[in-house]
Parts: sequence; C-alpha cells; structure tokens
Amino acid sequence: MRSFIIIGLFAGLTSCASAPTTYAPSAGSNRGYSERQIESDRFRIRFDGGSDVSFEELEDLALLRAAELTLERGGDWFEIVSRSSDGDDDRPVRVGGSVGQTFGSRRYSGSSVGLGIQFAPGAGDKTIFLEILIRSGPRPDLPDAYDARQIVQRLG
Repeated sequence: MRSFIIIGLFAGLTSCASAPTTYAPSAGSNRGYSERQIESDRFRIRFDGGSDVSFEELEDLALLRAAELTLERGGDWFEIVSRSSDGDDDRPVRVGGSVGQTFGSRRYSGSSVGLGIQFAPGAGDKTIFLEILIRSGPRPDLPDAYDARQIVQRLG
C-alpha cells in the first residue's frame, strides 16, 4: 500500500511538469518564440523553452525563427549582433534515496529506507535571446552571418 502511495505521489508530481517546448509563437504561454522590431532591419528574437530541450536545441529553434523572419522580410541572410541565454538545465522533479542499517548489542538492530522527492516548478526553464540584422545579397564570410535558406533547410 505504501509503495502505491509513493508511486501515485511521484506520478502526480511529474504530471505537474511544464508543457513541452514547441516551435510556435508564445502567444500568452511560457513556451515558444516572440520577436520585436527595433529598427527597420534589426529584430530581437526570444525563444522560451522548458526542461525537455537543451540550450543547444533551444538555440537551434531561435536560429530557425531568425531565418524564417529574414525570408518573410525579403532578406537573404542575417547577422547575429547579440546573443544571450538565461535559465538552467535542472529537472523539475528529482528523486533520491538512501538505505541504512544499525547494529546494537544483543538482539537490537534496525534497518531503514528513505526516499526523497524534490519538486521545483520552473526548474529547467530557459530562454535564448538573439538580436539580428536582416540583410540581402550574398552572405559575407563572417562568423555570425547565416544564410537564411540553408538554416531553414537544415533546421526546419
């Protein structure tokens, strides 16, 4: 009976975990992308993700959004002029255990088993910020310049 309670508690806690990260506009949720135009050719892109994606995967999603935005605006390539990230890779639910045994004199001894569950909503949430310049024409050989069509083809 006790193990059923523990399993039920664990299942309940994991069901409270955050929604999966999807490639879609954030639209009022805490997952997905948003962008803001700063100048005629300069945009700030934000992509929010959860514990189901790594920082690398989240940056790929932000790059894909930058490439699609570039093509939507009639550009051929974009340059990342600023990038940053926020958050952590922690898991929202952690489980740990311990086993102990004590020995005393005569017939006195004891055993114990412990199980700990830590629930941290919001753990693993992460955000990537990109500021890009949209450009047209041949892409120069710069480390932060990306061909929008190639990015969409590879990551889309």
